[in-house]
Amino acid sequence: MNLPNKITISRLIMSAIVLILLIVPMEKIGLDLPAVKVTEAIRVDVKYLIAGILFLIASVTDFIDGHIARKYNMVTDFGKVMDAIADKLLVNGVLIVLACNGFINVIIPVIIVSRDTIVDSIKMVVGSKIGSVVASKAGKLKTIFMMCGVTLMLFYNLPFEIWGIRVADTLIMIATVLSIISGIEYYTKNRKYLLED
Repeated sequence: MNLPNKITISRLIMSAIVLILLIVPMEKIGLDLPAVKVTEAIRVDVKYLIAGILFLIASVTDFIDGHIARKYNMVTDFGKVMDAIADKLLVNGVLIVLACNGFINVIIPVIIVSRDTIVDSIKMVVGSKIGSVVASKAGKLKTIFMMCGVTLMLFYNLPFEIWGIRVADTLIMIATVLSIISGIEYYTKNRKYLLED
């Protein structure tokens, strides 16, 4: 297993840990993680801070493994599949948890997961005809905005929350809009291949 694939597997493991931290009631398994008082109105659960740090590290590895794989010609079919799985587990899983816990509107993960399902289907069909499908600029920007927004959301939008500036919400909303735009781009650029017999 080459280095990029090892990094991808580590991201997959970190993604699972992040989801376990956010989903499992820690006090019920004997881990009573405290809440930190930032201001009179803001209390931060430590488990979200830990999840935020792990999410940030995992997000950075997403760029590192892809860069190494392309630069040193280490791209493999295994890496492509596992990279996609790790990305979806990390981002979409956390978005669903954040929606369930009332941090974001439920429509956001619905849009993101639906878009990803459609785009992955397009990539699969078109890929079988012409090879790999190039990622759109809007799709790349969506990933950057989403990972920054989710990281900030896990950190309770601090320090911006102290001044009442909803930066995390704004970043995630921009990412959601870019997600829709990039989905439309994927379809329009590859429509001729999708309509072929």
